[in-house]
This record gives sequence, C-alpha cells and structure tokens, in this order.
Amino acid sequence: MNTMTYNGYSARVEFDAEDRLFVGHLAGIRDIVGFHGESVDELESAFHEAVDDYLAACKKLGQAPNRPFSGRVMLRLPADVHARASAAAELTGMSFNQWAARALEQAVESS
Repeated sequence: MNTMTYNGYSARVEFDAEDRLFVGHLAGIRDIVGFHGESVDELESAFHEAVDDYLAACKKLGQAPNRPFSGRVMLRLPADVHARASAAAELTGMSFNQWAARALEQAVESS
C-alpha cells in the first residue's frame, strides 16, 4: 500500500485498474474523505484539495476536525512481555516509553 501525507493527514492510495484511477482515502480519522486522480500530480492535487475542503467544511459546521493521531497509545501486553520490555529499556538507559517508541519506529521503517 502506498501513502501520502499533507498538513498532518495521511492517506492510503490504491490503483483501480478497472477505472484506471488512483484512489485515496484519509487514514486514521473517523470521517470518510476520499479523492482520486488519473496521474500522480492530479492525485496529489486532489489529496491536498480534499484535506483543505475537509478542514473548511468542519470550520463551517462549527465542529472540530478529526485529527489522525495524538501520540498517546495504551497497550495491553502479556505480563512477561511487559517485564522483558521494561528490562530491555532499563538496560539501554531509556524509559519504557522511549524504548517502545524506538522499537515501533524501527518496526515501521523495516516494513
């Protein structure tokens, strides 16, 4: 899957072979916002327009736009995984949050 980012929003992009269009949807928000284009330039322009229109519509309606992510995550882990991760963090001189953020960042980069 391919992604694009603009103004704090990310979108997932796919190619629709039947319609010969790139189709995208904003990711990580509850509202459904889509866009499309026949070329990469058209797709990027439509993405920017979709985000800008979404933000303008929210403002006009007097409602806060969905924001993709706050940076706060709550995880439920098996106790043994939590213990081993906490020990690994301590051994590297990091807090558990710092260690977990680094581990997640590395996992995202390698995928």
